[in-house]
Amino acid sequence: MDYHVKEFSNLTTKEFFDIAKLRTAVFVVEQNCPYQEIDDVDEYAIHTWLQEEQAIVGYIRIIDNGETVSFGRVLINPNYRKQGLGNLLLEKTLNVISEKYPDRPIIIGAQAHLTDFYGRFGFKEISEVYLEDDIPHVKMRK
Repeated sequence: MDYHVKEFSNLTTKEFFDIAKLRTAVFVVEQNCPYQEIDDVDEYAIHTWLQEEQAIVGYIRIIDNGETVSFGRVLINPNYRKQGLGNLLLEKTLNVISEKYPDRPIIIGAQAHLTDFYGRFGFKEISEVYLEDDIPHVKMRK
């Protein structure tokens, strides 16, 4: 399994198409949440993903917010779930963040049901639960 890290300008058309297709399948269709999934953040985000042959297994985008760093659009392809790959993907992505943005706090908007998952990586809740696109979220910091 390969791990890729690319800025938007370095993505091939096929890579971005595959990423967009999977993100839409998970965040819009599977979660039944109509919203603008492809957004302006994609142009300046760092895109990271696990890939096995032609299939994207998991994906996260990293966002430089100046004094802090964030990541989002965290997903595992439905065909690869329940294999611990979310742990592998997040571990690799956190390594990229620590290399590119040392000593910067990481603040994320996590889906509320994933707080224990992120907690295992040192994230702590810093907000009450709020709705984002009708899905309960909570701010977390590492």
